[in-house]
Amino acid sequence: MEAAVVPADGLLLDVREDNEWAAGHVEGALHIPMGQVVARFDELTAAVGEGRRVHVMCRVGGRSAQVTQYLVAQGLDAVNVDGGMLAWDAAGRPMVSGPDGTAEGAFVL
Repeated sequence: MEAAVVPADGLLLDVREDNEWAAGHVEGALHIPMGQVVARFDELTAAVGEGRRVHVMCRVGGRSAQVTQYLVAQGLDAVNVDGGMLAWDAAGRPMVSGPDGTAEGAFVL
């Protein structure tokens, strides 16, 4: 799915590492680094609820594609956000960063 068409109220799962998340992320996204997805699966399913689609993203789309495959195999409705945060930024979609979650200008994605 293209970043530009992800619904504003869609559930975003960001699977990047902590330092990538701190540099810039989508406000309201669920942050579970790729290496923690299996261990934190219950947390994810609680956030998803019944019948809600999960939009999975990373920096460029590779890690999120792997996580998407795993989630689909587990029975979740999940789609990969093509191009990840780079495509999100290029599409002009809003992001936040910094310790208090406010926009700080240029992002290092």
